[in-house]
Amino acid sequence: MGDALGFLVEGSSPGTCAEYVRTLDAGEPPRIGRGEYPFGQYTDDTQMARELLESLVQTGGFEPTDYAARVARLFTEGRIVGRGRATEEAAHRLAAGVAWHDAGTPSPAAGNGSAMRAAPIGLMFFDDAARLVRAAHDQGRMTHADPRCSAGAVAIAGGVALALRRTEPLAVAEFVETLAEWVAAMDQSVATVVRFLPDLVRQPPEEAIGVIADMGKPSGYHDGWQGISPFVVPSIMWSLYSFLRTPDDYGQTIGTAIAVGGDVDTTAAMAGAISGARLGLAAVPETLARQLNDRGRWTYDDLVRLADEAFALKTRAASPDRG
Repeated sequence: MGDALGFLVEGSSPGTCAEYVRTLDAGEPPRIGRGEYPFGQYTDDTQMARELLESLVQTGGFEPTDYAARVARLFTEGRIVGRGRATEEAAHRLAAGVAWHDAGTPSPAAGNGSAMRAAPIGLMFFDDAARLVRAAHDQGRMTHADPRCSAGAVAIAGGVALALRRTEPLAVAEFVETLAEWVAAMDQSVATVVRFLPDLVRQPPEEAIGVIADMGKPSGYHDGWQGISPFVVPSIMWSLYSFLRTPDDYGQTIGTAIAVGGDVDTTAAMAGAISGARLGLAAVPETLARQLNDRGRWTYDDLVRLADEAFALKTRAASPDRG
C-alpha cells in the first residue's frame, strides 16, 4: 500500500509530496495515476518482495537459486515497474548464468534495492535472528554486493521481526539496540547510525530530515535528489524513523515516509511493511488496498492469499507435532 501511494509522487519535491499527504490526511483518495498506470499499481519494491515471499512459501525456506531466477525473469520478461540501475545490471547477469552469489553490483553502488524487498525475511525468520541476518544478506547480495546494502536489508527485515513482538507501548530504545546488533553483523557504520534513532525520533520530521538525508554520505556528496535519495543509509533510516515516530498509526507512518519527497515509493514501502507487521491488515485502508494490482494481476485478494499461505507454512513449521 505504501509503495502504491508513494509511486504517484516518487521523485517529487518535498512541497509536492507534503501537499499530497495533506490530501490523503483529509480523506481524499488518490485520483491520479502515473504514466500508463492508474492508482493501485505497485512498483519493483513490492514486485520483488512478493516474489521473495512466494519463493519462501514454495521452497519452504530461503533458496537463493530459486529467488535469483525469479528476479531475472521479472526483468527479462519486461514485467518490472520502475528499476534501480544496480538491480537491473545484476538481474541481467543472473539471466546470463552468473551465480547468484557473484552477480551483485559491487561497491560503491549502495542503493536501497536489497532493503526495499527484505520484509518477507522478517516475517518468516522472526524467531531465528541468525537465520534472519543470513537470509537478508543472501537475498540482497545477489543484486548489491556493498556490505551497507546487506546491512540495510537486515535493518528492514529486522524491523519487521521486532515489530511482530507488539509490545505495548513499543520500547523504542530496546527495539533500536536489538536491531543495531543485528545490523552490525553486516556493517558497523550502518549500525552506528541506527543507534541514533531514539534521539532522532524525539525530533519532528522537519528537523530530523536535515540529519537523516545526509547520513552515510561522503562529505560534499550531492546526488541531485530532493528529500530522501535511493542511497541505502538515509532510505532505511527515514523508513525506520517514520515507523518509530508513530508505531501505532499506519496512516501517519506512511504520510511521514512520503511527505519529505524523493524516493518515497520505497520509503513508504519499507515503513509500511514494518507498520503492517505491528498493526496487522486491519490497519491498512481496505478501500484503497482493494485497488492494488500489478498490471491487473496479483490483486489484493491474491496478495492476501499469499500471506495466508506464508502464515500456514510458518505455523506448521512451529507445530510440535508437525511430523
